[in-house]
Amino acid sequence: MKKLINKPEDVVREELEGMALAHPDLVKVHFDPNFVYRADAPVQGKVAIVSGGGSGHEPMHGGFVGVGMLDAACPGAVFTSPTPEQMYEATKAVHSGAGVLYIVKNYSGDIMNFDMAAELARADGIDVASVVIDDDVAVQDSLYTQGRRGVGTTVLAEKICGAAAEKGYDLQRLADLCRKVNENGRSMGMALTSCTVPHVGRPTFELGEDEMEIGIGIHGEPGRHRMKLRSADEIVEMLMEPITADLPFKAGDNVLLFVNGMGGTPLIELYVVYRKAHQVCEKKGLRVVRNLIGSYITSLEMAGTSITLLRLDDELVRLWDEPVKTPGLRWGL
Repeated sequence: MKKLINKPEDVVREELEGMALAHPDLVKVHFDPNFVYRADAPVQGKVAIVSGGGSGHEPMHGGFVGVGMLDAACPGAVFTSPTPEQMYEATKAVHSGAGVLYIVKNYSGDIMNFDMAAELARADGIDVASVVIDDDVAVQDSLYTQGRRGVGTTVLAEKICGAAAEKGYDLQRLADLCRKVNENGRSMGMALTSCTVPHVGRPTFELGEDEMEIGIGIHGEPGRHRMKLRSADEIVEMLMEPITADLPFKAGDNVLLFVNGMGGTPLIELYVVYRKAHQVCEKKGLRVVRNLIGSYITSLEMAGTSITLLRLDDELVRLWDEPVKTPGLRWGL
């Protein structure tokens, strides 16, 4: 294992210390329990949005705390759910009286712990709503979930709902919006290599030099198929076909096309992927009116990509374009 770390058990804490030093204008970090929250929290009159999950998927979620996205994020240990105590304390720190929305990826530990935190918060009189993101078309269930996994649409939901919260949506309207984003988003990913969890010290799984895995999750969970490596265009077609067929997307739909790197794939390759994915959309009559290309929901240093397609209406386009200023995503401010 070759990594820029001191001790494996210190990685998450030292990462959070680095974030606090790098972005003091945007975020603060609370330790024991660990959570990242807006530097100006709580924002009076605004519904707060809290998300979280295991570390190792940076910049999600801590990198999306700031104006126009999350009010707080709870980082667990690498690939391990945060605790209810983290979520509960984060909720209290950012709640301004207008309620709190939890955006939760569909992983069993995340759902269970966010549910427990919601019960604790409600006992304090805090109004909490939860929306689960389950957009991965690769599998119906996995070792980590009942139902589909939550992947790339999480990033888009956090951006769009963050904008809506800034515009004054109340808690119920915000939760309904988040469900709409989830219902209209579909994703699928693939891996060229495994990643190595620092405290494990060896690759999560083995892939031969001439092999790839189609349909992986963000923790290296098994995908649909392990097969011989194909060209970039063939891989994109294998990812796009189940995505477009699942909703189903229809000719004339406006869509946001999100090509995500898994942590170890350079931008030059992501643009090769985007090129073909855009061509597939055009061939199917889908209008790509917005896009996002880069590594936003990762799996440590895993090489590979995921593609997310989100069907857009006027409300979603308008909210996507609203300003955002976080360590990991920013425009308009």
